[in-house]
Amino acid sequence: MKVLLFGGTAEGHALAERLAGAGCAVTCCVATDYGRELIEPQPGLTVRTGRMDAVEMEAEMAGGYDVVVDATHPYAAQVSENIRAAAGAVRLPYERLLRPREETGEDVLWADSPEDAARLLAELPGNVLLTTGSKDLPIFARVPDFERRIWVRVLPSMDSLRAALGLGYPAAHIICMQGPFSQEMNAATLRMMDGAVLVTKDTGRAGGFGEKAAAARAAGAKLLVIRRPTQETGLALEELFQKLTGGVV
Repeated sequence: MKVLLFGGTAEGHALAERLAGAGCAVTCCVATDYGRELIEPQPGLTVRTGRMDAVEMEAEMAGGYDVVVDATHPYAAQVSENIRAAAGAVRLPYERLLRPREETGEDVLWADSPEDAARLLAELPGNVLLTTGSKDLPIFARVPDFERRIWVRVLPSMDSLRAALGLGYPAAHIICMQGPFSQEMNAATLRMMDGAVLVTKDTGRAGGFGEKAAAARAAGAKLLVIRRPTQETGLALEELFQKLTGGVV
């Protein structure tokens, strides 16, 4: 089987590696060089780096693949829409790899979008640990006194660091680290910065959501969660692996 997989998540990379190990010819598309570094090289697995628009996706899908797998981040809604549209245009079977959600407590504060979360932060007191990634940094730079109140945790890449510094986040408030992070690490970070609010997305177990939630509670901080933009249907990693390799789901 020839598989075109759009990555961007840890479970997507794991699926690509497992499919290649099972004898599939897998092309895994990632947006950045950093994403490429996270994939273990092996026979049968080709990694393509660079962002693609809908037209480029459609051209790639016309290259004789048997199936396309959308393993992008649950918050990359526009990318997923482009992948589905391109697959439909070339009549290529489409599979969505889902990241299962985790249970949340009643003490969670919910926001419908990063913009909504930024508005809530303007009303909440205290320091903030922002763990939503570098893409949303411009939105949270609108929060009053963000230079004083907000600490950001982003991937250890020069692009992320430049983005944060360019927006005015102080160097002392920028944490460049690669997860996953334990509950203890998250709690220690909150205590170090006297954090009153931890902002995250509904990233599921693979995104370390449970560890963040537990750390916020342990450190006495509020947990502010940005909802997923869409409610999708699809299969979890093991189910999709079994389906693509001929197993029984």
